[in-house]
Amino acid sequence: MLYQKHIFICTNQRPEGSRVCCGEERGLALTAAFKKAIKDRGLNTEMRAQKAGCFDICEQGPNVIIYPEGTCYGKVQLSDVEEIVSEHLENNRIVERLVIDSNNLK
Repeated sequence: MLYQKHIFICTNQRPEGSRVCCGEERGLALTAAFKKAIKDRGLNTEMRAQKAGCFDICEQGPNVIIYPEGTCYGKVQLSDVEEIVSEHLENNRIVERLVIDSNNLK
């Protein structure tokens, strides 16, 4: 495996008036923040953050999914990035307050 962890950030943008979405603007800002935090910590050879399309859990967004664990975080804000990087990416501790409960989706 090329990367130990892969971080996907939804950047899907829906037409105005349709279903709520994570939004390209918020998603791109989160992607940039994850990339910067990973690079600043020297983790960019082990981990990769990138934008992704819709995960179809829009009402929980902005959404971030981290693999290989498959942990899905919802309502992620720029202020959460440092905590996710420090706790989840560096120390393998899931940030429980942001985890989306798959039993309550849709």
